[in-house]
Amino acid sequence: MTSTEEQHDALRSLLGAFALGACPPHEAAELERHLRACPECAAEAARLREAAGWLSLDEPLDQPGSLRQQVLDWCLARRPAQLPVPAWGVPYTAETAKLDALLRDLGPQEWQEVAELPWHGGTEQLRPAEVLCHLSAVDGYLALALGLPDPVPAAPGAGTVPLPLPRVPPQDAAAPAPYAAPRVPPQGGPYAGVSGRTARLIADQAGQPPQSVRARWRRLTHDLVRSAALAPQGNTPVDLGFAVMPLRDAFVDRAFECYVHGEDVARAVAYPYAPPAPQHLRQMVDLTVRLLPSALAGLRAARPEHAGAPAAPDERAPGGRRLRLVVDGPAGGEWMVPLDGPQAGPPAGEPVATMLMDALELCQLAAAHRDPDRLPVGSHGDRAAVREVLHALPLLSRP
Repeated sequence: MTSTEEQHDALRSLLGAFALGACPPHEAAELERHLRACPECAAEAARLREAAGWLSLDEPLDQPGSLRQQVLDWCLARRPAQLPVPAWGVPYTAETAKLDALLRDLGPQEWQEVAELPWHGGTEQLRPAEVLCHLSAVDGYLALALGLPDPVPAAPGAGTVPLPLPRVPPQDAAAPAPYAAPRVPPQGGPYAGVSGRTARLIADQAGQPPQSVRARWRRLTHDLVRSAALAPQGNTPVDLGFAVMPLRDAFVDRAFECYVHGEDVARAVAYPYAPPAPQHLRQMVDLTVRLLPSALAGLRAARPEHAGAPAAPDERAPGGRRLRLVVDGPAGGEWMVPLDGPQAGPPAGEPVATMLMDALELCQLAAAHRDPDRLPVGSHGDRAAVREVLHALPLLSRP
């Protein structure tokens, strides 16, 4: 291959980035000179420019669903990202982009609609801009862990000493994440900190145009993703106000809440809203299942009548009971859920029950958007254990 051909191929590989306005100035200038002399590349550039036009920030939501990904895949195949988003950050990237696409399409009247946000303690009623304030208030915990500014104004007279975070030893990203015991603020229950932050941010943003609130939230999500790319192991502990978890799990948690509340907003404005991609939904299911033991402990503390009776001890298999959870669908899999907590010893022996349910229904139940007594579930074995798990799942929801 001659040097001229090599130069032609190198410049042609920049066409995708050029169409998106992502080329450095010196490359863009060189490519523009090449396009004036090469009809073939000029035609390809025009085609990609037209496709990129569909990605305009002012375009409505109803555009070809796969077009954006096709253009991005074409570009990344020729110029890989310098800082790839870690796999655990991709669901958050996708869900924030999906919610942003919905919000860009809202008219003035739709911004005034009230979305209902159910959780296990009741139902919050917020307008879409206020929902964004709530999402930003919790995302701010990730910002603080990553060294970014907190989007939430400080509380009047705030001068409290921050509680120490537990040390999270480095570990393989695929290993189950350790969790610290839930941290309860001194007053108002475990979610007082989140509720207070949400209220302060809503008050701070009152009077701002809804699209300005959206733009501020979107900048925060971009900043979080860029910072996450610099911490690909995801071991940084994140204090969420009510619990502490590794960064990689905190990002999946935030993706889950963004999906749930995005759907709440879409329902309020009568807009269709797609579920998460199967590979992203599976990460949400896995995190939900790993949090189930803490939800079971909370259920027993709050409503002991829902606790299943422990099985008779088996000398051949000492330890706590287990439930086999089979999740159906493209995001499905199988998990063994410990039922009796660490005080009973490591779970052992055959599971006392098997429960089969759909991945989306599992997530909707964990968000307290389903009635545990009316959810279609296949089960076999200890019915009390199955009922206990179903009633524990909504306790993972938060205001």
